[in-house]
Amino acid sequence: MSDQTPMRTGGRAARRAARSSKLADHLRPVRPGLKGGQYRPLSQLDMERIHEAALTALAQIGLADAPPSGRAYLTEAGAVLGEDGRLRFPRALVEDTLARANREITLHGRDPAHDLELSGTRVHYGTAGAAVHLVDAEGRNYRECGVQDLHDAARICEQLDNIHFVQRPMVCRDIPDNLEMDLNTIYACCSGTRKHVGVSFTEPGFVKHGLALLHMIAGGEDKWRERPFVSNSNCFVVPPMRFATEACQVMEEVIKGGMPVLLLSAGMAGATAPSTIAGAITQAVAECLAGLVYVNAVKPGHPAVVGTWPFGLDLRSGAMTGGSGEQALLTAGCAQMHKFYDLPGGAAAGIADSKLPDMQAGWEQMCSNVMAGLSGLNMVYEAAGMHASLLGFCHESLILGDDLIGQALRCVRGIEVNDETLALDQMRAVCMGGPGHYLGTEQTLGRMQVDHVYPALGDRTSPKEWQERGKPDLIERARARKEEILGQPSTARLPEEVDRAIRERFNIHLPG
Repeated sequence: MSDQTPMRTGGRAARRAARSSKLADHLRPVRPGLKGGQYRPLSQLDMERIHEAALTALAQIGLADAPPSGRAYLTEAGAVLGEDGRLRFPRALVEDTLARANREITLHGRDPAHDLELSGTRVHYGTAGAAVHLVDAEGRNYRECGVQDLHDAARICEQLDNIHFVQRPMVCRDIPDNLEMDLNTIYACCSGTRKHVGVSFTEPGFVKHGLALLHMIAGGEDKWRERPFVSNSNCFVVPPMRFATEACQVMEEVIKGGMPVLLLSAGMAGATAPSTIAGAITQAVAECLAGLVYVNAVKPGHPAVVGTWPFGLDLRSGAMTGGSGEQALLTAGCAQMHKFYDLPGGAAAGIADSKLPDMQAGWEQMCSNVMAGLSGLNMVYEAAGMHASLLGFCHESLILGDDLIGQALRCVRGIEVNDETLALDQMRAVCMGGPGHYLGTEQTLGRMQVDHVYPALGDRTSPKEWQERGKPDLIERARARKEEILGQPSTARLPEEVDRAIRERFNIHLPG
C-alpha cells in the first residue's frame, strides 16, 4: 500500500499542475462558437406568420426617408418608390435577396486566433452599448466616460476568455469633435484588443478617415480588405419603418471600403415598435430585411449581420427595461428568426437595469444571456458591463460578466450522452467491490477541466473558509483583477513605428 502512495500522489500533483496551466482551446469546457438552438420560444408556424407579416409590412407600408443614393440603389434592385416618398419592397425582391445573401461570414480579429465564424447556431458573446457614463463601483457614483475608460475596457476584454468581441461599449465624452471622437474610438479599441471590434461613424465623410487609420493599423489597404477586423455598427433605421438618412450614407461608404456591417434596428416596444413581443419582433425583422436588400443592392453578398435589437419598456413609466424577462424573450425570438432565414444575426442581451453590479444586475444579466445563447444567437451584444439600461458601463461588472458568461456558455454546451458519459463502467467499478464513491477516480479527475466551468472570481468556499480568508468581497476582487490587468502593458498595443505614424497623421488623445 505504501509503495503505491507516491505514485498516486505524483499523479495528483501532475494533474494539479495541468489544471493550473491554460487548457488548449479544443479542450476548454466552453469556447467561442458553441452551438446553441436548444431553446425555441417560437413554433415553426409562429416563425412563418412573423415572416409573412414582415413581408406584408414591407410591401404595403415600406420605409420612408431613404437618401437619394439609397433610392437609386433600391429602385434599381426592384423596390417601388411611392408618391408618398416611401420605398416599398415587393415580396419577390425580398425573397431574391434572401436567396443570394451571405449565409456564412467571418468577423476577423487582428489576431486570427480571435476570428469568429458566424453561421448556424454558433454563439459568441461580447460588448456594445455606447454608454455615456462610467460606473464607479467603489464610490457608487456615475461620471462621464472618456477615451481612457474605453481603452481600459478594450484592454480588459483582451484578457477575458468569454468576451469574444469588443463593440464600443462607451462614448468618448471627453472629445467634443465628432471626427476626432470616431477616430479615437477606433484607436482606443484596436490598441487595446486584438479581438474583433465594432464601431460607428457619425457622418458619411468620416468613413474615409477611419478607413485610412485602419489601413495603417493593418499594414496596407490590401491587408485590411483581406482581413477586415473592424465592423460598422449601423443604425440604418429610425423605427418605426424609416431609414436613417445619414447612417444609410455611412453604410454605403463602409460597404465600398470592405467593412462588414451590423444592420441595427433598435425599436422600443410600446414606443417606436409595437408593444407586443411578436409585433416588436415582426417590425425589427421587416426593417432588417429592408436593410439586407439595401446592402445587397450596393454590393451583392457583402458580409452583414442581421441586427434585430428590439428593446422592452416598462409601460408604467416609459423607461427602458433591458433586464426584463420580456427583453430575454424578444432576443430569443429574434435569434430564432435569424435561423429561420439561415442568416448571421445578432441581438442584445446581458443588459442590467440595476445601477450597480449587485444581485439585481446578476439575475438580469444571466436571464437574457442564457436565453440568447440557448436560442443560438450568433452575436450576443451588450453581454457584459452594461448598467442603467445602457446608460452606464462598469469595468468591474465587465470582469464579473466573464464569469457569468462562462456559466451561460456551459448551459449552451448542454449535455453530452455517449458510452463514456453514461458511465456504466464506472458504476460497476465503484459499486461492485470499489470504494462506493466516485471521488478521485481517473474518470472524475480526467474530466474535471473539460466538463466543468470554474468561476475565476465567484466564491464557492464554505462560510468557515470564507471567514478565515477575510470575507472577500466580489466587487473588491473584480477591482483587484482590473488593476492587475491595467498594471501591465497592453498585449494588443500597436508596433512603435505604426503608432508613431498614426499620431503624426491623426490627433490621438490617449497618451503615448
